[in-house]
Amino acid sequence: MPFIPHTDQDIQEMLEVIGISNIEALFDEIPASLRHVAPDQIPAGVSEMELGRLMRERAQQDGGLLCFIGAGAYEHHLPAAVWDIATRGEFYTAYTPYQAEASQGSLQLIYEYQSMMASLMAMQVSNASLYDGASALAEAILMASRLASHKNKSSILIPKAVHPHYRQVAQAITCQQNIRLIEVPYQKETGQLDRQALHQLLQEDVAALVIPQPNFFGVLEEVDVLTDWARENKLLSIAVVNPTAMALLKPPGQWGAEGVDIACGEGQPLGVPMASGGPYYGFLCCKKAHVRQMPGRIVGKTVDLEGKPGYVLTLQAREQHIRRAKATSNICTNQGLMVTASTIYMSLLGPEGLRQVAAVSHQRTREMKQALLSIPGIKAVFASPFFHETVLRINKPVDYVLYQLAKQGIQAGYSLKETYPELSDCLLLCATETKNSDDIKRLATGMHHALEESLSIGSKLACQG
Repeated sequence: MPFIPHTDQDIQEMLEVIGISNIEALFDEIPASLRHVAPDQIPAGVSEMELGRLMRERAQQDGGLLCFIGAGAYEHHLPAAVWDIATRGEFYTAYTPYQAEASQGSLQLIYEYQSMMASLMAMQVSNASLYDGASALAEAILMASRLASHKNKSSILIPKAVHPHYRQVAQAITCQQNIRLIEVPYQKETGQLDRQALHQLLQEDVAALVIPQPNFFGVLEEVDVLTDWARENKLLSIAVVNPTAMALLKPPGQWGAEGVDIACGEGQPLGVPMASGGPYYGFLCCKKAHVRQMPGRIVGKTVDLEGKPGYVLTLQAREQHIRRAKATSNICTNQGLMVTASTIYMSLLGPEGLRQVAAVSHQRTREMKQALLSIPGIKAVFASPFFHETVLRINKPVDYVLYQLAKQGIQAGYSLKETYPELSDCLLLCATETKNSDDIKRLATGMHHALEESLSIGSKLACQG
């Protein structure tokens, strides 16, 4: 947002209008002992040119690292028009549309977003977004528990291969509601949900099954089989999906014979830049039969008495100021600016453009995996189809290899040892359409050198021993 300072003349004219001589008179009610002392550590002002030079120097300290980290936040190309439009004042400063008659622009944009997201997920209803993917999963679990509450079901089957942060957030939120999350292990060979263990963990109080696609390892699950299994066992199904992948893969509304009940996930891949952890937003879609238990707002389209189209808040079941203890959720707003960017992004790319982004991302990941597997000491971990992430095992200390590559300006993946100790010698790597063959070659070369250097250091230490 541009900053337009007042001139001395502007300030003097405003002071004359309100009848005071100087700005200090505005604060005459505050005792002098409580006033802040003058800041003496702030440097003198600089010119615009000098400030620009300083900012460029600071930016260079961050470096233009070549990033192959995914793990829930994905680097995609953002057309310049996306944020040029999203940061216009009409969108940038708009808040929640309580007064429909004064918020037609914001309401129409949310309506278009809901329509696009419902189409992308092949679901009947979408809300106006949540805070992030992790809280969206937690809200989906709460929603499923409410839908099954009359059956005294309070447990949820959740795969261990769901994003660890999502599982942590879901646990923190749902445990206060006496909801038990039952972790389902993954198969060591495939990385997919262990269906045999799933059968063993099924209990009478289980309300729903969470199905990731792809899962945290980038592996594609057998979603049709899992969705039908949930329905056959009278469980609700909750899909946690990457929205970009859904442009290429079968969407959750088409899984199995009848589709899933609820679909959720993180909307960041749809036009939101990676920005030090946020802000992102969560999306949530469901079957129309479940809409009364959906948290958040839903915008609808109607016509006025003159037949002109208009937009209104059709459903806002979460509103604590209306329903208080009966509210479906305690969320207070949506990530409106991020949703604005996603709506513009999806509008610009269209269905075919989204499919191309997904297809090229998958192609780049296949190319990356093939290049790295040609290096001695690197092996694939899971023998399963994947989208745009893959897990590789390295025969040298992962932290050391990452450190060596970082010195070469390469962020070479996400170490799994903290969240999955059994994969402590493994890296999760991601490639999107932003990477080309030269980038992948640079990664492979850097990885080869890092492993060789690690081997050399290990040999020297062995000789000294």
